[in-house]
Amino acid sequence: MSRRFAADTSVSMDRSIAEIRTTVRRYGAAEFAHMESDDHAAIAFTMKGRRIQFTLAMPNPKDRAFTKTDTGRDGTPAAAEAAWEQACRSRWRALALVIKAKLEAVEVGIVAFEDEFLANTVMPGTGVTFGAAVREAMAIAHQEGSHTPLLPYLGDGGGR
Repeated sequence: MSRRFAADTSVSMDRSIAEIRTTVRRYGAAEFAHMESDDHAAIAFTMKGRRIQFTLAMPNPKDRAFTKTDTGRDGTPAAAEAAWEQACRSRWRALALVIKAKLEAVEVGIVAFEDEFLANTVMPGTGVTFGAAVREAMAIAHQEGSHTPLLPYLGDGGGR
């Protein structure tokens, strides 16, 4: 099994958030916000007239992964807190990487901004991202198996 990205990072959550802020500002963001609750964190920014939001489900510090040792015994509270903080740092590093990669792909013309950030675009007047709004409908469509071929038949105009 491969190791997760930034599994051993020592970069603090605050430093990753600051890096994200610097990155989006460098690529032209007009606004930036960072929000946290007990179980989620989010960043939002406005770019090219669109509000973009990324929400992170944060790990539960009471999860077994943090409170138990590899042998299933109770770990120390200090070890549990350290493991939980490491998991949080890792998530923030991954988010910083994703946002930087998306913005660079837009900058060099690999993808259009609207396409790359569509799922994370907050629909005007709703506070809901496009991805969250269509996720359930897409899951149902995939369950029903209404897939189209990867290479659709184009008729006889293809020089056959």
